[in-house]
Amino acid sequence: VALRRQMGGAAAGWPLEPPGPLVQRWLCGLPFAPTAAQRRAIAEIEQDLVQSRPMQRLLQGDVGSGKTLVAAYVLLRAVEQGLQAALLAPSDILAQQHAATLRAWFGPLGVRVRLLRGATAREEREAILGELARGEPVVVVGTHALLQPDVVFTRLAAVVVDEQHRFGVQQRAALAARERPPHLLVVSATPIPRTLALCLYGDLDLSVLDEAPPGRLPVDTRW
Repeated sequence: VALRRQMGGAAAGWPLEPPGPLVQRWLCGLPFAPTAAQRRAIAEIEQDLVQSRPMQRLLQGDVGSGKTLVAAYVLLRAVEQGLQAALLAPSDILAQQHAATLRAWFGPLGVRVRLLRGATAREEREAILGELARGEPVVVVGTHALLQPDVVFTRLAAVVVDEQHRFGVQQRAALAARERPPHLLVVSATPIPRTLALCLYGDLDLSVLDEAPPGRLPVDTRW
């Protein structure tokens, strides 16, 4: 696994400049303060984003721990640099939810968030594909529709795969398999013991959100 990881990290990626005013405006405009766990995960991710070697990281956290905020940070970091970012969701409903959340956060900043799914109208789909082909800075949220051959990113610098266990290994790698690979963050709410994570995801660094934001109801799990 270590040798495979070393080979996979040989290609030069997209080293990003340090966060600029756009990211700061977003963080300062949030109606809540990120938790210590979220700040720690962002700091770990930030160390990856500035490297020429593309990030390969697994973000693990329970339901309600705030994984979406950390994922949004990765997407915004790429777009702030004039590059493209993608969020791959396993279901149509989840893709729509993510698009709505990101539009609420990024809309006031002037960042475009597009939703690409199987039900996307033809004209809208062609418009999105045109933006991607021209290399325009945009965040694209989508389902497996993002993996279609006619979806061509020209400046893809960051990819987030949500509920990554719902995708096959080849699907997970499809967006990242390009001449200049993007930074990759895979997200999971499935609890994975560290020893098992090292075996199953030894090609990924691990960040863990181990606390919930204040005011969140405890998760009620029943069998």
